[in-house]
Amino acid sequence: MANGPNLEDYLNQGVYGKKEINPEEKRKFLGTFRERIVVALTVSQLYKPTVYDEVEQAMKSNRGAKLLLNGSVDYQFLSKYVKIANDYQISFTIVENKEHDTEIGLVLAYDYAVDKENIFVADEQEPDPKEEGDSKEESSGVKGFFKSLFS
Repeated sequence: MANGPNLEDYLNQGVYGKKEINPEEKRKFLGTFRERIVVALTVSQLYKPTVYDEVEQAMKSNRGAKLLLNGSVDYQFLSKYVKIANDYQISFTIVENKEHDTEIGLVLAYDYAVDKENIFVADEQEPDPKEEGDSKEESSGVKGFFKSLFS
């Protein structure tokens, strides 16, 4: 008995489409697997007026990778990354998937696994006022009064 596809497999493929490995992951990461990604930005990061240096450096040092851009984002926000991709001769594809939304806006990926642990670019975060010693809450009110007495 052969281990290859049988008639039922062919019929199921005709009815349901070709079997995919991790289809949710591929939809999330613009048609590729997470393990293939060098760097990624969220949609909200694409709306920032400046280009992320981490993305440009990744393009510069990974010229064999391809750039995938979220087609639901207006081209005016993608164009700055398309220009950089052209500067480094990196191919790009604008991926549109009307059936599924993703918060991923851009990925630079290979056709094979690179297994990079941290693919997301972190935004500069403003210091959390609760972590700082002198927040507005502490300097006013009863706590602030006692703190000023004993400082």
